[in-house]
Amino acid sequence: MNYTELNMELTDEQIALKENVHKFAVRVLRPAAIELDKLAPEDVIKKDSIYWDVMKKIYENGYHTILIPDEYGGLGLDPLSIHIVFEELSYGSVGFAVSAGVACFSAFFASMVPDDDLIERFILPFVKCNDASILSCWAITEPDHGSDKLMPSSPFFHDPKITQGIKAVRKRNEWLINGQTSAWVSNGTIANEAALFVGIDPSMGMAGGGICLMDLDQPGVTRGKPLDKMGQRELPQGEIFFDNAVVPDEHMIVDQESYEMMTDTTLAIANACMGSFFTGVARSAYDIAVGYARERIQGGKRLIDHPTVKVKLFDMFKKIELARSYSRSAIVYNMSNVPPKTEYSIASKIFCTQTAYETASDALQIMGGYGLSKEYPIEKIFRDARAGLIEDGSNDSLALSAAYLLYSENE
Repeated sequence: MNYTELNMELTDEQIALKENVHKFAVRVLRPAAIELDKLAPEDVIKKDSIYWDVMKKIYENGYHTILIPDEYGGLGLDPLSIHIVFEELSYGSVGFAVSAGVACFSAFFASMVPDDDLIERFILPFVKCNDASILSCWAITEPDHGSDKLMPSSPFFHDPKITQGIKAVRKRNEWLINGQTSAWVSNGTIANEAALFVGIDPSMGMAGGGICLMDLDQPGVTRGKPLDKMGQRELPQGEIFFDNAVVPDEHMIVDQESYEMMTDTTLAIANACMGSFFTGVARSAYDIAVGYARERIQGGKRLIDHPTVKVKLFDMFKKIELARSYSRSAIVYNMSNVPPKTEYSIASKIFCTQTAYETASDALQIMGGYGLSKEYPIEKIFRDARAGLIEDGSNDSLALSAAYLLYSENE
């Protein structure tokens, strides 16, 4: 079901973009996501899996370059258009949307540090790729440090007792990497590149980190088993292990002097994108509920003709419209300003993921027993939405991080 576009300044190109991505999400992403949801995690990423067929189509449409500037051959979308694309992709499958979003992370980080070597190594091959043979990941989460690494505003980010588990030691003109990520790295089991967050100077605590762009197809890099999880099962996630893996000196693009600032910027962008993702998830749940309520007869009339159902649907509608409005504002502002106002991205992520979860839950309730079955996709959407409350930083921890930003003890 189409929603009323309240932004009367959308260009013809943005309207066409929204329509085209929506069709792609419904016709390609959703059916594939439902099929992959039934498989074991190991089967999702097999060479003959439909996962690869869909990712190839994503690349063929250029959606893998959503965050890459047009000067490097990417789509070069403005922030509002980025939101539109991510919302529509997630309407069909938030798992595929996240996988496509992080696939560009090495190229995206390289585009923020324009250097001829980085452009030739990480950006141009990725932009020209049309078969999903180049995939990156955001390798930041660790077994002992999940949300810890996403709290640069907090005092314990500088506590030397709390340091990264993945260590980088410089040796002549290269860095040796040792340690492991946790199993929550999106694309971790299949990526051949990574934007890897590492510890350089433990005396600075978490603040003493660095960011390197890393080739994962090298000796010293191994993978764990794909994570078996309740939701977003079409999104491959898993551990990455490093045993004296090598990163050239020029690929350590952020050192400890700018690590905290870059982590904050990354969080602002990632959480802003999460707001757009889960606005799409909420909308998909709402549309399924409305469609069902218009057909299902109870008490001699359609569900949608019962006042209590009407009110519940309106409450869902209201929250989704608020989610879209706020998440658009957050992504537009924080992709247009340096430094970003990260607390607004965090608030967007928390509000939109909570909205998606509540909307999916209400939709499932309206559908009753059918909502619990796999006959309708709402059961999967509910599980996907629940993961969003933890994904990209748990909402509880992120709220604390935003609170530190808003109410600094030194203000």
